[in-house]
Amino acid sequence: MAKAVELTEDQKSWMRVQTMTAVLERARNLELAKVGLNMPQTEVLYCLKVSEEPMTPMKLARMMHKQPHTVSALVHRMERQGLLTTKRDMKRKNWVRVSLAKKGEEALKHWATANMVTDVFSCLSKKDKEALYSITQQLHNKGLELLRKLQPDPYGEPLFW
Repeated sequence: MAKAVELTEDQKSWMRVQTMTAVLERARNLELAKVGLNMPQTEVLYCLKVSEEPMTPMKLARMMHKQPHTVSALVHRMERQGLLTTKRDMKRKNWVRVSLAKKGEEALKHWATANMVTDVFSCLSKKDKEALYSITQQLHNKGLELLRKLQPDPYGEPLFW
């Protein structure tokens, strides 16, 4: 019989957060599917709406903490769906500017009304929400620190497998 793996308290906490996130993401994607969207699309639409400067796929990738090629593919799919438009920058020919299309503006309105899953936090007290915010802020900062450590430097030494 196989011996059970003993997890540390940190590993158990990680598993709990990962499981909770997976459940809530699945529920949110099911809810958003009813209005014709998914979570990555809403993230792009929201970033475009709140940005005060012209957006490029690279800026979106940085804002969303995603790989540039992932965001670029998402932008192209969303453009084909009519949610946003892309246009070559006339000054910097190699840049593409991304902006909301009318259909994207409408989708944002529908997104704002789909709030059954996001209302999950209503089960928390004000004190719990403040604690959650503080904890997630600490974890976010630590995660960014880890990303900086773990991401290979594109101009550094080549990686050998």
